[in-house]
Amino acid sequence: MDDAGEADLLERARGGDLGAFERLISPLIEPGCHLAHTILRDWHEAEDAVQEAALKAWRAAGRLRPGTTTIRPWFLTIVANEARSRRRGRWWSVVRMSEPGSGSSAGAGIEDRVVLSADLERAMRRLSDTERVILFLHFHLDLPLDEVARVTGLSAVVVKARMYRATRRLRPAMRCAESG
Repeated sequence: MDDAGEADLLERARGGDLGAFERLISPLIEPGCHLAHTILRDWHEAEDAVQEAALKAWRAAGRLRPGTTTIRPWFLTIVANEARSRRRGRWWSVVRMSEPGSGSSAGAGIEDRVVLSADLERAMRRLSDTERVILFLHFHLDLPLDEVARVTGLSAVVVKARMYRATRRLRPAMRCAESG
């Protein structure tokens, strides 16, 4: 969608046009789910968080200022905040069990990329929540650093530094996985 089309939809959404709002938000639902999953590590919780974030975004659409913000970082910020809020409130996360079918018994003949993926997941768990979110937003969603900064509430300089440190922390784990 071009900037003029987004600006028109944004203006209509600010005026209460639900259809315009849905057209703005619908391409962001899937990236929002992935972002929420990165924070919550539970697909059902992530979907609920995005649904709640979409409702909050609809309620706040009238407060959006045209020309000063784009819809993507604004909505992803709402998603990230909702996911963080849910994670803080999950008392049961202390006793979290592994997903069914993801047991640790590795059968003979597992493909290397499955093992590499598991190693990457293990290495990612060692990062802070903020580092995982930064890496996800930048490398998975291809958001530029300034938008990552807006979503996370950090400065672009801090985002860049944390991304650098997080990737440096991931490299040794991935080298071991590749050589093993």
